[in-house]
Amino acid sequence: MKIIPVIDLKDGLVVHAKQGKRDEYQPLNTPLCQSADIYQVINAFLNIHNFDTFYIADLNAITGQGHHEKLLEQVLLNYKGITFWIDMGYQSDPQNAMLPKNYLPVLGSESYQDENIAAFENYRNDFILSLDFADTRSLGAKTLFTNPALWPANIIVMTLERVGSHAGPDLQKLHDFTLHHPGKHFIAAGGIRNAQDLIDLNNTGIHQALVASALHSGEINSDDIAKLQTKKYPD
Repeated sequence: MKIIPVIDLKDGLVVHAKQGKRDEYQPLNTPLCQSADIYQVINAFLNIHNFDTFYIADLNAITGQGHHEKLLEQVLLNYKGITFWIDMGYQSDPQNAMLPKNYLPVLGSESYQDENIAAFENYRNDFILSLDFADTRSLGAKTLFTNPALWPANIIVMTLERVGSHAGPDLQKLHDFTLHHPGKHFIAAGGIRNAQDLIDLNNTGIHQALVASALHSGEINSDDIAKLQTKKYPD
């Protein structure tokens, strides 16, 4: 099981995401990290485990209220050994985006509509797709949910109402994706509470997960991660 720590950026600070209610997100202050500075948050995660991949959501860019491009460029330079999956909302041309070797764009369905998904062709499958859900509703371009030919190899299944909710991942939804699309690699996002959730995901066929709250609270710690990676947990 590969755990990918999540960082949500808003107005220059790392915020605590909860149930997709972005207007209510507050600057981060948790047992793991009392600072909302992105560098301190990254270092706090790295003190748990030597993670090689991080996911960052630029909430200003996603909501059309500015962006953190300069800050993110500096982060990429300062952590060259880490790959950053970054969602900056709608992007049409990868040549206009940041393209260092440790940057991989996340294209979220919520940022696209059917009339502009042709922009996906510009990325030549060199991106992570995020299929975004709110409750049972799919968000954004409907074609992205019905046409797997548009999908890259790695796909996040993002259930926004479960983010920060401690409700557990949507195992049924994730199981359905793995069952119907065995050639793709799906990544769980939203609701992961503890190591048992990760074990359940692994048994469902999900081997990557975006995690934030459970790392900040200590419900998933370095010992849990080591055991998961060495398969010491029973099924």
